[in-house]
Amino acid sequence: MPRILVVDDDAAILKLVSVILSRAGHEVRTSNHPVEALELLKVFTPDLVISDVVMPYMTGLEFLEKMREHEQLSAIPFMLLSSHAERGDVRRGMNLGADDYLPKPFTPQDLTVAIDARLRRAGLNVQAEGGMQAKALGTAQVVWQGAAVSWVSRKALELFFFLLEHKEVTSWEAAEALWPEKDEARASSLFHTTLHRLRRSLSSETVVSANRRYALAGDLNPEYDVYRFELLATQAEHGSLGLEEMRELTSQYGTFLPGADSPWVDDVRSRLEQKQMSVLSLAARAATEAGRSKDAAQFHQRALAIDPMSELDWQGLARALDTIGDPRARLAAQREAWWAVDLD
Repeated sequence: MPRILVVDDDAAILKLVSVILSRAGHEVRTSNHPVEALELLKVFTPDLVISDVVMPYMTGLEFLEKMREHEQLSAIPFMLLSSHAERGDVRRGMNLGADDYLPKPFTPQDLTVAIDARLRRAGLNVQAEGGMQAKALGTAQVVWQGAAVSWVSRKALELFFFLLEHKEVTSWEAAEALWPEKDEARASSLFHTTLHRLRRSLSSETVVSANRRYALAGDLNPEYDVYRFELLATQAEHGSLGLEEMRELTSQYGTFLPGADSPWVDDVRSRLEQKQMSVLSLAARAATEAGRSKDAAQFHQRALAIDPMSELDWQGLARALDTIGDPRARLAAQREAWWAVDLD
């Protein structure tokens, strides 16, 4: 599924483009601020960037220049959206390295035809071949050079994600986190054995060390689903995501490293649960304000599946169900969880 980032300070344009492209089968991310978009690009690598020309704080041309300054972003196809009055800016943008432009106003067909043509010319598989993807939400998998990594041991995989989460650690910090029940000597021995297995699973250059500190090699730069989830959750908390974007974001959530059992894993799970609860609350509020009580009820129910003691979600669920005339409003008011019955 081609991935597209759309940057525009006009919320109506963002929503329009997002709906059109999502229906056309693309994975869409949006940002109403080019500076935030540059942060998003650290964890989300699109196949195409679409940007408005005139925006506050940073124009689309300045945004393009910033992208082209980064080696890893410089080859991403870039399309400008422009009105008739901005044709001079478009010419400058093409000189700066933009690949195409689309004049406003445009029809859904104009947009999809232009994007399909650009993606065909760019080739969708070029970036994915050499990159690394680290997936920890609801799964535990690393994809490198187009293939899933076959791990020598499960603990080697866990050490990889520990290093990904903590950037740089001492051997004792890693040993204490992954083997808290072992004494210092045994935990240290297990760390070095597992480090060897991690390098065997990937390559000898995967983990670098200096002054008894260990870190993943800087050139790996994996696309990490946890970073992406947390960054988008923060954008939601800042009011930058719409209801449909928040719905899609909540669907990305899953148990962090299922099957792993370490205190540091529990800490990450707790952190991500809090983010998911925050986004579900925001999504429920947005749905309620939009008069979509059924959607609000679903968000509240999902929150209660995580935290059955959330009084605000019980109250919100009861109100939403009562609004749509669902008889289960009485159960919600009595704080009875019927989670075996899905809202349809």
